[in-house]
Amino acid sequence: MAITNSKTGKIRKSYNLKSLKEAANLMRGLNLVALNCAGSGHSGGTLSIMDIAAALYLKVARLDPQNPDWEKRDRIIWSGGHKAPALYVSLAMAGCFPTEEVMTLRKFGSPFQGHPHWLDLKNVEVSTGSLGQGLGIGIGIALRAKLDRKKFKVFVISGDGEWDEGSMWESALAAAHYKLNNLVVIIDRNYLQIDGRTEEIMSLGSMEKKLLSFGFEVLKINGHDMEAILNSFQKAGKSKNKPVAIVAHTVKGKGVSFMENVAGWHGRVPNDEELEAALKELKLWDKMDVGGLKAKAATYQKRVNRKIEKLMPKFSKNYFWNTQETMKVEMEPTRFGFGRALEEKGGDKRVVCLGLDISGSVKISQFYENHPERKKRFLSMGIQEQNGTTVAAGLAKEGKLPVISTYGVFCSQRNADQMRTTVCYGNLNVFFGGAHGGISVGADGATHQALEEISVVGILPNMSLVVPCDAVETQKATEHLLLKVKGPKYLRFAREATPVVTDKKTPFVFGQANVIRLRKIGPDFNKAFETVLASKYKSEKEEVAIVACGPEVPEAMRAAWILKQEFGLETRVLNVHTVKPLDKQAIVAAAGEVKILVTAEEHQKGGFGNLIASAIMEAGLVQVPKFGMIGVNDRFGASGRPWELIKAFGLSAEHIAQKVIQLKEVKKEKKK
Repeated sequence: MAITNSKTGKIRKSYNLKSLKEAANLMRGLNLVALNCAGSGHSGGTLSIMDIAAALYLKVARLDPQNPDWEKRDRIIWSGGHKAPALYVSLAMAGCFPTEEVMTLRKFGSPFQGHPHWLDLKNVEVSTGSLGQGLGIGIGIALRAKLDRKKFKVFVISGDGEWDEGSMWESALAAAHYKLNNLVVIIDRNYLQIDGRTEEIMSLGSMEKKLLSFGFEVLKINGHDMEAILNSFQKAGKSKNKPVAIVAHTVKGKGVSFMENVAGWHGRVPNDEELEAALKELKLWDKMDVGGLKAKAATYQKRVNRKIEKLMPKFSKNYFWNTQETMKVEMEPTRFGFGRALEEKGGDKRVVCLGLDISGSVKISQFYENHPERKKRFLSMGIQEQNGTTVAAGLAKEGKLPVISTYGVFCSQRNADQMRTTVCYGNLNVFFGGAHGGISVGADGATHQALEEISVVGILPNMSLVVPCDAVETQKATEHLLLKVKGPKYLRFAREATPVVTDKKTPFVFGQANVIRLRKIGPDFNKAFETVLASKYKSEKEEVAIVACGPEVPEAMRAAWILKQEFGLETRVLNVHTVKPLDKQAIVAAAGEVKILVTAEEHQKGGFGNLIASAIMEAGLVQVPKFGMIGVNDRFGASGRPWELIKAFGLSAEHIAQKVIQLKEVKKEKKK
């Protein structure tokens, strides 16, 4: 088939072999420009899959770009959702929308999310991003076609590293069991994943032999030979009673010499100089209006900036980080503290670290990078959160101190049953490093923004949960959890650089909150505050308390500054770094001594706030303060720059201060 008018049955546009090759090349160029404009994303895999994407969307699949809900259309599922830019460029080339629209990739409010979301963009079949799930979705769609006697095909695009996930092999069993000859799965076999070569991280061996043994009809091709690609799809259409697997051997970063076969380009995008070099290699530099495309992105970003600015509460001056001549602060990602602690304490031979394919990003690889003798105690588990968790459990059972870390969404929920039943029920000494927590993960979008861990992890019996406020506190927390706390423990930390508001002398006692008080405004933000253990603090008759955890602690401190400067209000900031066990004594003391109490969390509202509220209500206080919560309002995240999202989702100090003033005004009204 080709791009079709579903109403007339006529071909809207037809491509021959030559024009398909040219289209694929242009798509590579558009993809790279979009990634450059986004400033983040995945170059390597989008380039390796582009020839197949061009063949599917422009020649093979039955599609009508003007009728995305056409019942007879073929369904294309991108199981590897991080290759979304290739999907968007394919849809644009098929005529679904102008190609320049893709230049808003990964920007706030754009339908071109970091990972595809079908509710935001027509012609996207399903929302994906968490690896290992697209094939199962494809099976469900193919089964529906069988049940209702529909003739459409289902194509599932997957990456080879994705086949580390056990769910892919479960789906493979099901596809063969139900003889789904209307299902074609494409494996982008480029032999690279984030941490390195697939065969070194978690050997897959011969994908062809494995899938044959599962009952697939298997076609092995050169994934950059357009004629071979078209022939393989033609053969796939003739399968009688088996699902078809096309194992496409490709080159990651194909078409750009300095990107080809380099694992580091998995999650990197070209800067302006690299973009020019890449487009020249593709012979597109003089054929594309790069300036015009980049201008489209810049214009859109200006609109975003204005929109977000309107969402911010206004005060007499700008109190945002480092915008004034005073109250300056340094920024550092909290994950750096996690890495430093593992490096410093990793000499203990009981410590074993398990990498889950983003080891450099979450900093767990710092455990061995400067200590080659530790490499044997670093186990690459590939993309296997569930298996990694049970392996860690086995290590813990035998006296080791296993540390396992990946994105918080996968570290807390992909492996939820293994965490609950194997680790927590068995009270095993496994350390979970829930990295990249919160909305501030940024442009990756909702699928990778962990906003539920306090609820889903904190409810588990035997589990300890710590959410440190900065990189220094993260290091202290990591060291303590690793060597001092027995049983399951979960540390939630972030990717983006956030204010460093503690130092080596700042008290950190597991299970005890800190009280932070603004003392004197000056050049250094940190020195303007005093921090003491809540157990040693005596009330100064403050009117307001802000109870916070994680990166919201610096925001709470900044809110205290705003409230003092703008309204003359004294504020007690409570840093509840240990969420479980919870320092109820400090919380109840604050509730009994202030008139207004607000909780702040970079998390679904109530995950943390409800714990604070219940501690207060169970205390049986004669009088309770006016109470409010700051958090994400029962929704998923979105793509955007980290600090844009903090502002847009109402998590900034300005929003905390605004909430306090709103509660204060309510109290005034009631008095009247």
